[in-house]
Amino acid sequence: MLLVLFVIAVRTGSIKVSVTELYNGLFVKYDQKIATIYDLRFPRIFIAMLGGAAMAVSGVLLQAVMKNPLADPGIIGVSSGASFAAVLVTAFFPLMYNFTPLFACIGGCTACALVYMLSWKSGLSPLRLILVGVAINTMFTGLMSAFNSGTGSTYSGVASIVNANITQKTWDDFRLLVCYAVVGLLLSLFVTRYCNLLSLEDKTVRSLGINVTAIRLIISFIACLLASISTAVIGPISFLGLIVPHIARLLVGSNHKVLMPYTMILGAFTFLLADTIGRTICYPYEINATVIMSVVGGPFFVFLLRRSDRKHG
Repeated sequence: MLLVLFVIAVRTGSIKVSVTELYNGLFVKYDQKIATIYDLRFPRIFIAMLGGAAMAVSGVLLQAVMKNPLADPGIIGVSSGASFAAVLVTAFFPLMYNFTPLFACIGGCTACALVYMLSWKSGLSPLRLILVGVAINTMFTGLMSAFNSGTGSTYSGVASIVNANITQKTWDDFRLLVCYAVVGLLLSLFVTRYCNLLSLEDKTVRSLGINVTAIRLIISFIACLLASISTAVIGPISFLGLIVPHIARLLVGSNHKVLMPYTMILGAFTFLLADTIGRTICYPYEINATVIMSVVGGPFFVFLLRRSDRKHG
């Protein structure tokens, strides 16, 4: 009888209720644990995997372009330049949040261009590229820290980018990341042939009728795009673009047609593993995944630097 009266009230308009609300109220029991997993855990997992894949592939592309095994978006300043641009947009133009990756890409490309210009001296030296990149990275990192301190850390979005925190990321952040990252990852698969050619001498590549300068600019842009996208959503990730490509080369070789997709998968699971370790190592507190990567990547970078000193020093 009560059900009949309720249906009559709904049909006459006395009670307004949607079909979804009626279904949820009658058949779905709210479970806070399930909501937490779906709304917080799943976006965090997917963002970590997609951002890790983008940053690792960016490292592969930069190493191919610069012919330097020590090239990494975080080391040469691309990530910090992108992060600084994202911080400015988030703080002063919050309504343009959906366009943050585009502005971050402009910041990353600007940092990469500065590294190239300041490193050029009758050619590009691999060691000079790294040293100038470290200086550019330090400059942009200092600007971000100064801005974050000067605002009293009142902008939660700014603090999230500066500290590379993915704890409170949502499905909106994942949708923002996936729109740009998938495009960059697909573009990287189309330039694998040219990455293989860049391992040859420039004269040899030109003899094949290929414009080396144009290829370098295109690949550099894709690398900056991928690094900037992940930086805009996650924040600067140190050493991921350095460690993962080297591990991938040890496992599958240097052919970029195989190396590129393998690096995507390995980068995704490496950053997810770092995030998982950071969440569980001192529970209930958390350590940022970027801190885990820095602790592991620092000694790895020193090892690579000592190993490649004779060849590139």
